[in-house]
Amino acid sequence: MDASKSILMVTTSYGRIDAAHPTGLWFEEFAVPFERFTAEGYVVTVASIKGGKVPVDPRSEPADQEALEVKGPHEALKHSQRLMEMDVTEYDAVFFPGGHGTMFDFPHNHEVAALVSRFLDEGKVVAAVCHGPAALVEAKGRDGAPLVRGRELAAFTDAEEREAQLDKLMPFLLESKLRELGALVQPAANWQENVVVDGRLVTGQNPQSSAAAAEAVVRLLS
Repeated sequence: MDASKSILMVTTSYGRIDAAHPTGLWFEEFAVPFERFTAEGYVVTVASIKGGKVPVDPRSEPADQEALEVKGPHEALKHSQRLMEMDVTEYDAVFFPGGHGTMFDFPHNHEVAALVSRFLDEGKVVAAVCHGPAALVEAKGRDGAPLVRGRELAAFTDAEEREAQLDKLMPFLLESKLRELGALVQPAANWQENVVVDGRLVTGQNPQSSAAAAEAVVRLLS
């Protein structure tokens, strides 16, 4: 148990793509790491772009019996802090869970980009899973170049997006965008666990990678 470590988990606040497609956070990608971090004794703070209750993609909501077992994560999502109002200096790591909502409000968000750049520059841990790596898109290094350039990482793949039949509704395809920025994306087969660790940057490909991504963060912090 290590209560001296604190982790900031940053989620989307974007809850609807269009009238037919509610979206938001993908619950498993938040709940599994949240449970792992709290079990380790870390202090976990939840923030979102707008603050308040975090929208959860209804397709990811756990079944009734499972829901009883994830009460902690559900409660934590009811009262997120607003990222732009936070002092992030005290945190040891930041974790960005995914969900299609992140594709709409993580890119072009100044606080998200600045947080990623600052933490990696200070040698802190930055982790993201599935669509969470959308948080990396606008982040820059000290030289002004894309922070992902030349870095190995994983993210929700174009193939997975097409299989999910949401590729036409996205503002961009995440894997393609990261490659355009110079990232060395390391894809696995669809829906296979895949976590890539490059220095203090931890990225996971899909919901199946949530547990392994959290484990990689714990290893880096221990």
